[in-house]
Amino acid sequence: MVQKVKKVPLRQCIACRTKKTKREMVRIVRDPQGKLLLDLKGKLPGRGAYICVSGDCLRKATIDHLFARHLDAKPEAELLTELENLIGDNPD
Repeated sequence: MVQKVKKVPLRQCIACRTKKTKREMVRIVRDPQGKLLLDLKGKLPGRGAYICVSGDCLRKATIDHLFARHLDAKPEAELLTELENLIGDNPD
């Protein structure tokens, strides 16, 4: 009997454009009301974008307005603070 190999979904970081597994990244979602939310479980409905768990990628996404470009919404200060706390000061 042939055993099936389960496909691992890859996602691309909006900042560094590196492809990684979904579990290695953080998902940001624009809900139907247009507010950006942190989606730790990856199950929230709405348009999503992924970012590496990296301080460098978070800084690039913020400086280059990548959340607004990919999700058509600006992140609130609360979301950025939440992301900074989650990511910490991880340089990769």
